[in-house]
Amino acid sequence: MSAKILLKSLLVYQAWANDEFLEKLEGLDPSSNAQQRHASIRLMNHIHVVSRIFAAHLAGVAHGYASDNTEETPAPAALRSAMTATDRWYLDYLETVSEQELAEPVAFTFTDGDRGCLTRQEMLTHVVLHGSYHRGEIGRVLAAILVSPPWDTYAVHLHRSEPARRLAGAREAAQAIV
Repeated sequence: MSAKILLKSLLVYQAWANDEFLEKLEGLDPSSNAQQRHASIRLMNHIHVVSRIFAAHLAGVAHGYASDNTEETPAPAALRSAMTATDRWYLDYLETVSEQELAEPVAFTFTDGDRGCLTRQEMLTHVVLHGSYHRGEIGRVLAAILVSPPWDTYAVHLHRSEPARRLAGAREAAQAIV
């Protein structure tokens, strides 16, 4: 499997997972567990801001962020719209970049002033893993207030988006028993 094919699969997964979590957060009563809801929205916004920062690094433009989150906390619906657009940007970007360009290093500056350098492929991987890490944090917050978090795993996404995989797995398991 090529890096582009794997990265596309991971970026599609990320878009799905982001949407699942934002849908869950939109459905939470703002007056119940307000502190946990707010913290969860802040974490999703952090995921979004970091994604926008790395999109700017990939595009070679200034990102305009002074930190890895915004002062104001967006409403879940507005954040969902913004994250959907960002997730779409990443998928569109991947369609335009070559395998050779994916291996190119890109120097950048973090919002705290530290310097960094990652290949484009590493940046894309970072964005996916970063979001997954923080969605895991949100899942723990939701579970603590007795709200079932979305089942955010790559395998779940693949089986939901390609249900034939389950059938193929069942056939192979049956053949192994025989």
